[in-house]
Amino acid sequence: MTPLFQPTSDRDFAEQLIRQNMSGYYEQLDMHWDSALFESEWRTLESYQLVINTHPVGLLCINQATEACYIRELQIAPQWQRQGFGTAAIHHMVNRARQSNIDTLRLRVFCINPAVALYERMGFHIRKTEVNTHYMERLIV
Repeated sequence: MTPLFQPTSDRDFAEQLIRQNMSGYYEQLDMHWDSALFESEWRTLESYQLVINTHPVGLLCINQATEACYIRELQIAPQWQRQGFGTAAIHHMVNRARQSNIDTLRLRVFCINPAVALYERMGFHIRKTEVNTHYMERLIV
């Protein structure tokens, strides 16, 4: 099953999903959610819901610069995880980068997040690690 990627401005859905998925990491890393920071960043991102049969199952937030496309959020609702939707989102971004003649995808992920393994399988490499966060990159060939 391949999700549709539909532009979204549903900030409440996005914030709820991110908080739901990331709360365990925030707790482990002794971090606190900052709604004001989320609000200011949300306004700068291109955001898409991943949709299956009209039901939102995930979120992809990006921004694009001249040198790279940045995946700022890739969140899949817990009941829809491990069904290939994260992989589909990465493929979507690879195709988008190619169409825009951009040869690099970048993202950040907490070191303790098991999604690191997905990103490595999808061709991302750790460029650096700072403050519990991996900065990862994939070249588009």
